[in-house]
Amino acid sequence: MVEYKVKDPSLAGEGRKKIEWAETHMPVLMLLRKRYSEEKPLEGYRVSMVLHVTKETAVLARTVKAWGAEVYLAASNPLSTQDDVAAALAEDGINVFAWRGMSEGEYFWAIEKMASVNPDFVVDDGGDLHVYIHEKKREAAEKIIGGTEETTTGVIRLRALEKAGRLLYPVYAVNDAYTKFLFDNRYGTGQSTVDGILRATNILLAGKRVVVAGYGWVGRGIAMRMRGMGARVIVTEVDPIRALEAVMDGFEVMSMDEAAKIGDVFVTATGNTDVIRKEHILEMKDGAILANAGHFNVEVSVIDLEEISTGKRLIRPYLEEYRLKDGKRIYLLAEGRLVNLVAAEGHPSEVMDMSFANQALSLLRLKDEGRNLKPAVYQVPREQDEMVARLKLESMGIRIDELTEKQKKYLASWKI
Repeated sequence: MVEYKVKDPSLAGEGRKKIEWAETHMPVLMLLRKRYSEEKPLEGYRVSMVLHVTKETAVLARTVKAWGAEVYLAASNPLSTQDDVAAALAEDGINVFAWRGMSEGEYFWAIEKMASVNPDFVVDDGGDLHVYIHEKKREAAEKIIGGTEETTTGVIRLRALEKAGRLLYPVYAVNDAYTKFLFDNRYGTGQSTVDGILRATNILLAGKRVVVAGYGWVGRGIAMRMRGMGARVIVTEVDPIRALEAVMDGFEVMSMDEAAKIGDVFVTATGNTDVIRKEHILEMKDGAILANAGHFNVEVSVIDLEEISTGKRLIRPYLEEYRLKDGKRIYLLAEGRLVNLVAAEGHPSEVMDMSFANQALSLLRLKDEGRNLKPAVYQVPREQDEMVARLKLESMGIRIDELTEKQKKYLASWKI
């Protein structure tokens, strides 16, 4: 019997249309669904997922269910759930516990639910479910064969658990697959972050000074797309190699102390906390806009912003105006949460096609090999990554060359 808690079950019809649209733009995952649906390799297994409940996630959940698994799904962000999609998933037999606007208590209630159903596999985005199991539900780990992790923040937390000798089961770092971070993090976040900022503000980006904090794959994508919109892009970094790369890519690089005085729009993409703090906000010009593209709402210090403000008001959905004591106005988007998922719809389906194909294939790999793996964070095997890329190219009608036997021998030899 299906369990669920969603905002409005009557929205299922609208959600189904969105899911069908996503399925037409996710050919790799749909091909994999068809390939294994008769075999049902996950029959008898239970999968707990904590992901952004979007139309793209729905395609993954429906695929895993088509492979025979019993699927439980909760949100990885209180404001990213698409309520019509959640309703459609519940109607389709997915045990879903997610609705837009969850309180902190409701959010962690759903996380606890995912841990309490005794899953065989755990699929997470951000690490909240993994951490909850390790801190508060360790007995659940005895049954867990393995897990996967979708995003940089979660992989960082899992590697910290591993380093401390506390990781209880093997986890594939899907985030670190080339077909994830090269495309999802760069092109997906780059486009969807611009989309979220524009939906929330409708400002003209051309000519604006846009400050991008962090030049990892997410930051690279945002900087690239902002430049494409005509913005004058400034990058801030703590890593000298990434900072140098940003310079060589043609961006201005400076400290946040310097950038705070001249920036019009600020976007954080570091995976760290307190990237924009009180001392930065106090230096900003009247009308500065703050947005976050990192997983958790800690990169822009909302606590500091509240402390130095005399009042705030909602100007339009996901756009709050804070008035400082000197009369300046600072605008915060999406409550400091992921702007691309709160104010927009997240990554395009075409990008999530590759990321979620890797998620699905990693589950199959864990089913076959997980019990023989020690608790550690593992890279997605290169051959799996390449298979996803080849399927994606084929779906786009693109053919590439193959090495001849002579070329293979040449590359394998030390002789001239």
